[in-house]
Amino acid sequence: MIAFLSTSLGRWIAGALVAVLALASVYFVADHRGYARAETAYTAKIEQMKAAAATARAAEIERQDAANNAAKQAEAKRIVQMQADTEALQIQIEELQREAHQDPDAGKPALGASSVRRINKVR
Repeated sequence: MIAFLSTSLGRWIAGALVAVLALASVYFVADHRGYARAETAYTAKIEQMKAAAATARAAEIERQDAANNAAKQAEAKRIVQMQADTEALQIQIEELQREAHQDPDAGKPALGASSVRRINKVR
């Protein structure tokens, strides 16, 4: 083996082999560093995307909460209004019933003027 390396062909082959190994090692080191840089860059991009998604999620939850709270307030106002309307209608019904019981023409088969007036109030 050593005798082969002492010939010019052996030295040329050994030099070529060393050059190929050197180039291969440079290539693999550069490839690994490039991969590491790409990994770092994409890891940062992924983290940025995750942070943006978390921010968007929080903003959407806040928007939904605000919309729900506004709807609840509108519903509460509507319920209060409906209760007031119901109470006013109940008072009107009681008043009309009281007037009907006090009407001297309550037992007659035809409607008197006061009965017609009470009916028209309901409309």
